[in-house]
Amino acid sequence: MTDDLRPLEVAEIEARLAHLDGWEYRDGMLRREFVFANFVEAFGFMTRAAIHAERLNHHPDWSNLYKTVRVALETHDVGGISQLDFDLATTMNDLASI
Repeated sequence: MTDDLRPLEVAEIEARLAHLDGWEYRDGMLRREFVFANFVEAFGFMTRAAIHAERLNHHPDWSNLYKTVRVALETHDVGGISQLDFDLATTMNDLASI
């Protein structure tokens, strides 16, 4: 099992969250809500994030309501949080600030 597909311990998750703005660990998943100026910006963010998620072969559980995008990340293959979740969360933070 590669490091990307290793389930992280809660202490590791909490330590990494300290360096990841806006995300929280709740109900076994990394979660964040992104709020944009309007629907088009929210949808554009989702489109850009989807391209990165596909490259990682790691897809978020998410929903969109008007200008709000709610994201929950978990690596289903390991039944928990892995480095892939932090990679995608970091990318999403970067994309939201564009």
